[in-house]
Amino acid sequence: MSAKLTIHKDKFIENVHHVKKDYPVMAVVKNNAYNTGLSFAINAFLKADITHFATTSLEEAIEIRKLSTNAVIFLMNPSTEFDLLRAFQIQMTLPSYAFYEKYQHELHDIKVHLEYENLLSRSGFKNKDEFHQFITKYEQDYKTNKMKVVGAWTHFGYADEFGVPEYEIERHEWLEILAFLKTHFTFEMIHAQNSASFVREEGLLEGHTHLRLGIILYGARPYEGLPESLTQQTIEVTSHVLQIRTLNPNQSAGYSFAYTSSTHERLAVVAIGYGDGVLRTRAQYDCMINGKRYPIKALMMSHMFVLVDDAVKANDIVTLYSNEIRIDEFTFKGVGANSEQLSALNQYSLIREVIE
Repeated sequence: MSAKLTIHKDKFIENVHHVKKDYPVMAVVKNNAYNTGLSFAINAFLKADITHFATTSLEEAIEIRKLSTNAVIFLMNPSTEFDLLRAFQIQMTLPSYAFYEKYQHELHDIKVHLEYENLLSRSGFKNKDEFHQFITKYEQDYKTNKMKVVGAWTHFGYADEFGVPEYEIERHEWLEILAFLKTHFTFEMIHAQNSASFVREEGLLEGHTHLRLGIILYGARPYEGLPESLTQQTIEVTSHVLQIRTLNPNQSAGYSFAYTSSTHERLAVVAIGYGDGVLRTRAQYDCMINGKRYPIKALMMSHMFVLVDDAVKANDIVTLYSNEIRIDEFTFKGVGANSEQLSALNQYSLIREVIE
């Protein structure tokens, strides 16, 4: 038995229903659906009555179309593969006036969502003046170019930050920009809220059509202080104890004195390591064996050492992540973002199992 990533499908779908309630949701499925598997996630979300999907990869967008002929697919990164966008009916962000000006004659029959940069400063129109410049040009060209503006969006980069004014600033600026845009366009989709903003606002912002949710759908709380009941983690990462090693006082084990014992100690050698996607910061904390937590003492590419007691034996199951030892717990301890821990998992080395 090797290291394993297990997903409980029915519980995953049940949790999605629990999280989204009756709100219209665009599920973010970028990076292989946060490493849960794109095909699995799309099929599960469809069963949970979600038909709108967002990704940053054109290749993933095309794969989604192959999985669902009726899905609404939104590409959050701009692409110049215009023929593919048209062929697979993929909607795309319009990130700037300069992009439109350069490619306006190639964007015909493509549905776009106007993107506002906001405080994240990652992509998008910078301000009202740039939008006005675009609108003037677009209205002049519309009869010949026929690019279709169907959506407007932004991203709240500070929704999980408290004690600072940035979220209120970006929220206020977006609503002002949106009000301006609505005087020129009738949008089919308006989406701005990530998981943190959804929880913080306790629902959908007025005038918006969809929540654009990511991490909360996959079972992690978007910021600290929220109850675990908000979302259930249905993903598990496990391995097993290969053998037990006994160390004398001041005896070292692993590469370059990876761990040195202080007394007579028992180390469990576990078949998982950073090559499987375990972050070094995650290995500073504990794992779970037989319902009890034990500290990880050293991390190697394919193994780790865990300090255990006499109750642990070879072939015992070792759990790195489950709903009892959650990803978001370690996020709040400073290991790394929820998405960072998930996306680090090695989909090639971990055995992947879906439990219906």
